Amino acid sequence: MNTTALPDMKPEERFSIEELDHEGKANATAKGGTPNDDREMHRMGKVQELRRNFKFLGIVGFVSILQSSWEGALQSSYFGLLNGGRGGIIWCTIAVWLFMLCLLASMAEMASMAPTAGGQYHWVSEFAPRKYQGSLSYVVGWCCCLGWISGVPACAYQLAGLVQAMILLVNPDADFVAPWKITLFLFLFLFLTVGFNIYFAGHLPLAEGIVLFLHVFAFFAFLLTLWIMADHAPAKEVFTTFYDGGGWGNKGLSCLVGLTSPIWCFIGPDAGAHMSEELKNASLQLPRAMIWATVANGVMGIAMIITFCFCITDLEQLLSLETDFPIINIIQNATGSFAGTCVLGSVLVILLFFSTVTTIASASRQTWAFSRDQGFPFSSWIRYVPPTWEIPLNALLVCLGVSLILGAINFGSNTAFNAITSVSNAALIFSYIISVGCIRLKRLRGEPLLPRRWSLGNWGGLINDLALAFLFVGFVFSFFPQGPAVGDPEWATNFNWAIIIFAGICLVAFVYYVLGGRKRYVAPVSLVKQE
Repeated sequence: MNTTALPDMKPEERFSIEELDHEGKANATAKGGTPNDDREMHRMGKVQELRRNFKFLGIVGFVSILQSSWEGALQSSYFGLLNGGRGGIIWCTIAVWLFMLCLLASMAEMASMAPTAGGQYHWVSEFAPRKYQGSLSYVVGWCCCLGWISGVPACAYQLAGLVQAMILLVNPDADFVAPWKITLFLFLFLFLTVGFNIYFAGHLPLAEGIVLFLHVFAFFAFLLTLWIMADHAPAKEVFTTFYDGGGWGNKGLSCLVGLTSPIWCFIGPDAGAHMSEELKNASLQLPRAMIWATVANGVMGIAMIITFCFCITDLEQLLSLETDFPIINIIQNATGSFAGTCVLGSVLVILLFFSTVTTIASASRQTWAFSRDQGFPFSSWIRYVPPTWEIPLNALLVCLGVSLILGAINFGSNTAFNAITSVSNAALIFSYIISVGCIRLKRLRGEPLLPRRWSLGNWGGLINDLALAFLFVGFVFSFFPQGPAVGDPEWATNFNWAIIIFAGICLVAFVYYVLGGRKRYVAPVSLVKQE
């Protein structure tokens, strides 16, 4: 048995493999691991610091609640309806789901090979060409952390927007339109959801299982309410009518710009991977949970978006409302009751609250894992896990701080949600492109892959190719604004600032890497044991 180490690692930064051998096995057993978990952590040279509280049902609930596909279809539909209309958002949602299944299958296979909280950057470190293992995994680590952390304020913004929509529905004259008021609600939800992750972390698997049942039962409650009580548009109009509300001059281009909405409904298939060090028998249960959750979520999400579009009888009137969450008005029109609307709206708030909780959990684990490998400044502080808490407390505080900064964008622009969701989509998609690209390259070169308990077999190459083709399109259109800025005097307000945020974070990462990060960063492959 031997190990490899990066040539630019300082001696004091090289982990003692002998210590990891002993401590890793002991901790994995003491913290709920199985023999397979012991062996995989041992191979990756990692110490078991977190307790393995999750089992199969809990992780299915975790991934399902985080994606919240049918809830997302109702809550984040505005941008897709504006750019694409009813026909555009329906067909784009179906296409995105099918391609996401290819991406998910690719990532599930990698998760079975290396079930670690590091996820993409660890996989890139092991699967990339040897010359680029350190630098590529470093870039992917920063982008993955950006993608997950920026998803937190995006979820909190949706929570605040739903509350705003219900308030304006009941009291149209309420002074609750100003962006700063929504931002304060956003901050409130950030503190509440991070607090849940800190003080109720031990109950998170139980909570995910309970909310999973609410997720399923609420789906049928909304579906039946909208089908039975709402007025419906003709089927031909729903499936074949496209809309260019952004002013792109081409409905096909407009539909592509509107991809942000359906992608947001299915983004985060790697969520379970970042919890793999808290899952029992991860290399087998994690891929199965990822597949089951996304298949079920996709069916529910597509059924709900079709139902929702049937209930839109006047698209332009709906898009002219002061709120970006038209589902509240659709429910009120269907039920004719403010009380009934607020009850169903409150169910959406509860579900989205726990979706935000799970997003924070994934973001913190990703941040903790990357700091464990010295990827950030102050990594030794970020990676610290209080022994009595057994959660990455400091990483959670980092996620809270960065989310508050990103959420503050909403003070100056009412298009903040588009910018924040776009940068989350773009950063995560970039990490998917690199990780799937690395495994595809190994297949093209005929290089042996790591042993795995869940495999794509002979279909692996084709599935990887389909995933990559979709990811490139999604990455490009993640940076598009609602409409072209030519001749727009308020272009700065309507501009999609995601590209600036993404470029700025990449610049910070590059500067830190050049100024010393490359000497501190411990690429995961340097700890892997070649048996």
